[in-house]
Amino acid sequence: MSDKPVIDPNPKKLPDILASLPAGTPIVMLNLLRFKDKAIYKDGEADYSGREAYQKYSDVAFGKVRGVGGEMVWKGKALAGVIAPENEQWDEVLLVRYPSKEAFASMLADPEYREATRHRTAALHEARLVAMEEN
Repeated sequence: MSDKPVIDPNPKKLPDILASLPAGTPIVMLNLLRFKDKAIYKDGEADYSGREAYQKYSDVAFGKVRGVGGEMVWKGKALAGVIAPENEQWDEVLLVRYPSKEAFASMLADPEYREATRHRTAALHEARLVAMEEN
């Protein structure tokens, strides 16, 4: 197991993960986000914060979410990990509903969305994305 922070999905594992999700049924993605103090792109540090870089990503991403029939369900600030590893903390928590895994995959394949993910990668110190099915 690596100590390197996790930010982006593993492109080699993503197809198998998507295949494991139920087809044709709504999914909700739990996003746990920890921002960098300064956004760091492949060509160096930006003149803005990780949170500001994430907003650049969000400006595109949430339009794409709506474009595939999805919606932001909830967004908030994480206050404390009640049951969590010691010192684990998140800056922001999002719940995003998609009508299906197929809609989610369609968004991931969108060229404009893919380009915007560079801001997400530059913005985040660490992240989690957990696919869930509502009961």
